[in-house]
Amino acid sequence: MSDYEKKGYLASDFRVFRLKDPTLKPIPFHYHDFHKVILFLGGNVDYVIEGKTYHLTARDIVFVSAGEIHRPVFLPGSADYERIVIYVSPSFLERWQAQDPEHTDLAHCFVQARETASVMHQAPGTSHDLLFHMDKLAKTAHGEGFANGLYTEILFIEFMILINRLLEGHELAGLENATYDPKIQEVLAYVNQHLAEELSIDALAAHTYTSKFYLMRKFKADTGYALHQYIRSKRLLLARDMLRSDLPIAQIASEVGFADYSTFSRAFKEMFKCSPREYRNTH
Repeated sequence: MSDYEKKGYLASDFRVFRLKDPTLKPIPFHYHDFHKVILFLGGNVDYVIEGKTYHLTARDIVFVSAGEIHRPVFLPGSADYERIVIYVSPSFLERWQAQDPEHTDLAHCFVQARETASVMHQAPGTSHDLLFHMDKLAKTAHGEGFANGLYTEILFIEFMILINRLLEGHELAGLENATYDPKIQEVLAYVNQHLAEELSIDALAAHTYTSKFYLMRKFKADTGYALHQYIRSKRLLLARDMLRSDLPIAQIASEVGFADYSTFSRAFKEMFKCSPREYRNTH
């Protein structure tokens, strides 16, 4: 599990930053427990998400769902890396959806990004200027004044509504310049759809008609993970989400592909620094 790590923290429902960095050290592949939206403003940057590489241009919007493996890549001659970043708790969006399940799925933008393109672009002339709204949200989040916390939350909810409306109205276009290996994308899709099943490297290589040595080497190059590490981490992330339900923990272990509870418990504790039962009791 040493080839990747969880980065960042979120102790509130959401956080907003406007950042500008003249130079940055290489950032390794990592994941977050929260969703992330980035409005890219400047720099010479590629963004890699789950094996797909996107070259960013100003006003591109990057959607990274909780648990997705990603990293920015700073290209030679990079100018200042400037962006507005929003961290958002999945449970916060779920609470809003619970009030009106049919019409208030504020997390829909992340679902659509996973299904289409993780990076989208807003052309000029659309009905809402996301830069204006994100900039206002960032300034308010770090400001003061009467009921500033409430005002910030209202602006954040407004932003999430607007971004989903833009997607619904086809005013955000998915980037078509992503580069990726179709075989690796096939493996990623298969793994995430069959986490409860046996996922040996030999079987995955046979499924994609590749040699297992090519598959292991290319998968690590594209995602930053060894294949078996990726499978285990995705199983554990799914298990963590399922622990918020009332399913028996042993049943959860089985449903995410672990042959026995003790192996599951050890792996869970290694990744999340607490036992499955301790996680359930605190969440």
